[in-house]
Amino acid sequence: MSKSMQGLSGRQKAAILLITLGPEVSSQIFKHLRDEEIEQLTLEIANVRKVDSLDRETILSEFHQICMAQEYITQGGISYAKDILEKALGEQKALEVINRLTATLQVRPFDFARKADPTQILNFIQNENAQTIALVLSYLQSEQSSQILSSLPQEKQADVARRIALMDSTSPEVISQVERVLEQKLSATVTQDYTNAGGIDSIVQILNGVDRGTERTILDALEIQDPELAEEIKKRMFVFEDIVNIDNRSIQRIIRDIENADLQLALKVASEEVREAIFRNMSKRMADTFKEEMEFMGPVRLRDVEEAQTRIVATIRRLEESGEIIIARGGGDDIIV
Repeated sequence: MSKSMQGLSGRQKAAILLITLGPEVSSQIFKHLRDEEIEQLTLEIANVRKVDSLDRETILSEFHQICMAQEYITQGGISYAKDILEKALGEQKALEVINRLTATLQVRPFDFARKADPTQILNFIQNENAQTIALVLSYLQSEQSSQILSSLPQEKQADVARRIALMDSTSPEVISQVERVLEQKLSATVTQDYTNAGGIDSIVQILNGVDRGTERTILDALEIQDPELAEEIKKRMFVFEDIVNIDNRSIQRIIRDIENADLQLALKVASEEVREAIFRNMSKRMADTFKEEMEFMGPVRLRDVEEAQTRIVATIRRLEESGEIIIARGGGDDIIV
């Protein structure tokens, strides 16, 4: 590295990198930057007078190493990235690259566990106390947490759900300790600020992914333990019976996206109010056909009905997330006008 490279800021290095990459590539990069970032980099580029070939190669190499590290972190976390880079660059260089990258990168706790099979995580935490389980589930992907919560003993499910909902912040020391036990090879890089996780939104996302039986068991138990909390959770959730609160146009959109067989199963034990909401948004011919097929269906397993309702609810939530339908949940901000 030449003397001119020493003391260069990250922005100055970025400007030299863009000059080296050329106008066509740089223009594509600019499309992904904010206006203020473009202005700052443009100013830096304008201030660059001359860059020798050694400096260009050094900056390109540094950029390539950071890209590799970022890709490895995405694949398997900090520990995995460090192991791979050590083999490629040596221990000292790998440490420099990781430190440079993580100086601005805040790696979420339990990052390694998000790539693990939920069954493996369950095997580790199922015998831990409810607070530890709640902490781990708060940081996992909601799909993983839903599967794990569904697999816990029923007497533990509601307690864990309640602790997630009421969780505010957890000290980095506690998080690091649990991380080390869960994955001793992970080089934990948690921020020293208190990290927020859990809360009502967290448990709602988790409950949205569990089966109807588990959902009902947890909410029934919470209604006894903490009625106000149970009511707040239910306000933010959408269950199959809430279809009656959706506008007709949205119901018609939902009907187009769900399987007829699922809808027939789901309506098998639905209230008259729910059936009416569905049938009035079908053509008379379609509604008559549905009713006839449901009559000839005969007895069905409750589990099959609940699974069909779960799939329908998942479709409804997907349509809401994509903005194709709007669900009013009773709060002032959600009133449809």
